[in-house]
Amino acid sequence: MTRQRRSVPDARRWRDVLTATANWSFNPGAILLLATVTTAYVMRWRQVRREQGTLSLPIWRLLVFLAGIVAAAAALISPIDAYAEKLFVIHMVQHLLLLDVAPILCILGLTKVLLRPVTRRIQRLERAAGPIGHPVFAIVFYVAAMWSWHIPVMYDAALAHPGVHVLEHLTFASAGFLYWWHLLSPIRSRHRLGGMGPIVYMLSTKLLVGLLGIGLTFSPNPLYHHYGGGTWGLTAEEDEQIAGAVMAIEQSIIMGIALAWLFVRMLEESQRNDERAERYERV
Repeated sequence: MTRQRRSVPDARRWRDVLTATANWSFNPGAILLLATVTTAYVMRWRQVRREQGTLSLPIWRLLVFLAGIVAAAAALISPIDAYAEKLFVIHMVQHLLLLDVAPILCILGLTKVLLRPVTRRIQRLERAAGPIGHPVFAIVFYVAAMWSWHIPVMYDAALAHPGVHVLEHLTFASAGFLYWWHLLSPIRSRHRLGGMGPIVYMLSTKLLVGLLGIGLTFSPNPLYHHYGGGTWGLTAEEDEQIAGAVMAIEQSIIMGIALAWLFVRMLEESQRNDERAERYERV
């Protein structure tokens, strides 16, 4: 009898997994947007390689950019999107893909040469944006997006209304791209972060978002009534606790990697400045 009782939940669990795996949303708007961006990037990448040679633009830039597109597609049209309505932890993964993973990879795939046809437009847009183009705004936007959309009323509204859900995804993608653009952009900005600026920029943001994850992890009662538990054998409390831990751990990992990369970049810039100063002294 014990084996039979255990086999029924196991069978249901595998059935749920197989059903969700086969459930691709194929959102036409998301597919069109990702296909357009990918086509434009690949065409420009091939043009630069043809005109300036393969050394001017290594293939890893293309692969990294495509990985970012895959991350965005996974969040928007894969079974992750379907399972996000059943599990809070999967919904959290979806948010982090849009907020961090996809923007980081796509921006790393860009270079000055690739962006040359639109560089002046980007700079004019930055000047016209005024305070919105400042890194401080990016910090506020990033933190506010995470905290506001995890207010229970806002979160439940996004799950209940497709239009609000689309707005939520657009907010995360916009906040993530703007935030990482100030750190990783290949184009020199008027508000370029120098010295210890990038480190303060990272720490202030990731700590504030990490606190949200910690709060969700140790919340005594579930905050979101949409998830009733039962999927994958998780209770509502366990689902929320794991989701909060995923957020906090992801923020810590991203922050650690980014800080190491920023430190190396800071050393390289310092070395280049020293070499430039030595050349001027010789002249």
